[in-house]
Amino acid sequence: MATLILVRHGRSTANTAGLLAGWTPGVALDERGAGQAAALPGRLAEVPIAAAVTSPLQRCRETLAPLLAARPGLALHTDERIGECHYGDWSNRKLSELSDEPLMKIVQQHPSAAAFPGGESMRAMQARAVDAVREWNARIEEEHGSDAVFLMCSHGDIIKSLVADALGMHLDLFQRIHVDPCSVTVVRYTPTRPFLLRLGDTGDFGSLAPRPAPAPDAAAADTATFESATEDGGNAVVGGGAGAA
Repeated sequence: MATLILVRHGRSTANTAGLLAGWTPGVALDERGAGQAAALPGRLAEVPIAAAVTSPLQRCRETLAPLLAARPGLALHTDERIGECHYGDWSNRKLSELSDEPLMKIVQQHPSAAAFPGGESMRAMQARAVDAVREWNARIEEEHGSDAVFLMCSHGDIIKSLVADALGMHLDLFQRIHVDPCSVTVVRYTPTRPFLLRLGDTGDFGSLAPRPAPAPDAAAADTATFESATEDGGNAVVGGGAGAA
């Protein structure tokens, strides 16, 4: 079956603001995120990509724009099933405020039981994303052959949940997975099992260096793990941080 390249969108304005963006419109890449996106074509230069699929959200489309400009013939498709988790009433709120919500403990420790008020459950989020990947795998293989490579640009929680599925991990363990902004994760699917070939690869090991103590609000957000946490990016719980969004 096909090989899937999962790209997390570059760092966004919500990431640096410590906001849980979700499906809030108008969330763009910040300056650093735009630079990350500009570097993506060079990082993938040697990889033949049969098709690209994107979340409909602006930050994902902006991340793929340089790659599409470098490859005018690359087909782009949009699939809402790989869009961000629907956080409902939590959308566009400060992560430092959400850290005090009783639900946050469930999100962090038992995500398979977490459902966002006015939004969706994390189980539903994973299920739709896995369904999308399976369907696109079959389509790409039928149209381009079993050795084909295709790309999806999505969000932290989506990518983490897909990695958990590929590794046969329970969703309750997916918070142990970390993917940085504009990182590349690769899964090769076969008839018997998936193989994880890359995980959160940015080619930059600077993030492994010790970080200075964060400010109080940043510390709270760093425990939150949503797609748009603080700048240095705690994605321990849901989605990922600014450094990881």
